Amino acid sequence: MTDQERAAAIAEIFACARCGGCCHGQTTVSLTEDDEKRMSLALGLTPAELREDYLRLTGGQTQMRIEDGHCVFYQDGCRVHGGRPWRCAQWPLHPAILLDEANFTAIAASCPGLKKDMGYERFAAILRTIVADGPNFAC
Repeated sequence: MTDQERAAAIAEIFACARCGGCCHGQTTVSLTEDDEKRMSLALGLTPAELREDYLRLTGGQTQMRIEDGHCVFYQDGCRVHGGRPWRCAQWPLHPAILLDEANFTAIAASCPGLKKDMGYERFAAILRTIVADGPNFAC
């Protein structure tokens, strides 16, 4: 699948409303080393400054901190959008949607950008083609 084909498939099932709903709540995202590098560059910080000011270590996992019920980077939008973690870049097109329609229903209830009107079967078929192409996609 070319980058253009992948982008078209994503656009068929999702159009980000930039509502910030995915940034709110008490859960957070575990980060990879590459995530930390991208975020450091996007914010103009050293990795040590990023870790000290914005991250936490939980059970051996580096994660973004939560402040006031939302991701530490959310402030009228994502302050690190260009360097956001891969899990944030793929959200809400999480592969768990393919495991159970209830996952789709739960995610769709919190994300106005998911094109849920097409129904679960069609949505899942398109998401399967995106996910099958590899894990390196961003919404």
